[in-house]
Amino acid sequence: MEKIINSFLHYLSVEKGLSNNTLTSYKLDLLQYIKYLRQQSINKLENTSKSNIIGYLMKLQKTGRAPATISRRLAALKALYRFMLSEGLISEDPTVSLESPRLSQRLPHVLTFQEVELLLNQPQPDSPAGQRDKAMLELLYATGIRVSELVSLNLMDVNLDMGFIRCTGKGSKERIVPLGSVAAKHVEEYLSSGRVKLIKNNKKEKALFVNQHGRRLTRQGFWKIIKKYARKGGIGKTITPHTLRHSFATHLLENGADLRSVQEMLGHSDISTTQIYTHLTRSKLKEIYSQTHPRA
Repeated sequence: MEKIINSFLHYLSVEKGLSNNTLTSYKLDLLQYIKYLRQQSINKLENTSKSNIIGYLMKLQKTGRAPATISRRLAALKALYRFMLSEGLISEDPTVSLESPRLSQRLPHVLTFQEVELLLNQPQPDSPAGQRDKAMLELLYATGIRVSELVSLNLMDVNLDMGFIRCTGKGSKERIVPLGSVAAKHVEEYLSSGRVKLIKNNKKEKALFVNQHGRRLTRQGFWKIIKKYARKGGIGKTITPHTLRHSFATHLLENGADLRSVQEMLGHSDISTTQIYTHLTRSKLKEIYSQTHPRA
């Protein structure tokens, strides 16, 4: 069974261009499925039926898995069996009539502009790490890129003179995102001073943002950094690596940006993904209305 899984992952990598993070998620989910099948004395994916898959999904539900987790696991199985069908390994797709559980729409956590200002003002640019952190947070809020895209940026991806960055998103899709003057200023200060001290003798490092050892900063490293500054600033809201991305999109829409432009800057392939931010802006409008209208 692992052989088929590995072939499937290779297909997703080469043909679909999925990121390493996505491939890892697929692999972990499918290995959990294989583990369940073996517990049911099934040793070949070709021998599985619709009832086996339903049994697996029911087990996930009984063990308290969230609907979003079950939906993701089913999506991985659907993709796997479609691959097996196309490769002639099975004659019928057992997942074809299975539907994902209905998901409640969870609105992302967003900071107010004042809270963003508070967060961005926490790093003190009087040390190499402080200059780096200030540049990272400013760049993240200025562009709305994902944290995975932030830590993947190389020196050649940033054009401060023209005011843009080039990043590679999901599915290896490249996009150009404008960079504001404030963020550009802090990135330039970091490049001319902080980064030089952080890389030390590692002159060949291509990464824009590096850690204390002069190597590329990781997602986990950034996660620790943003949590530290949220605590330091006394921000009580839940902060995740995506909080500034969500805030970026919401603040743009609140100030009149059109949905298509925000979609392009965020790198969403489907505009319905971007539309969740319109729910946030509507909620904000309702809040303002209820607070200010005399008959609200």
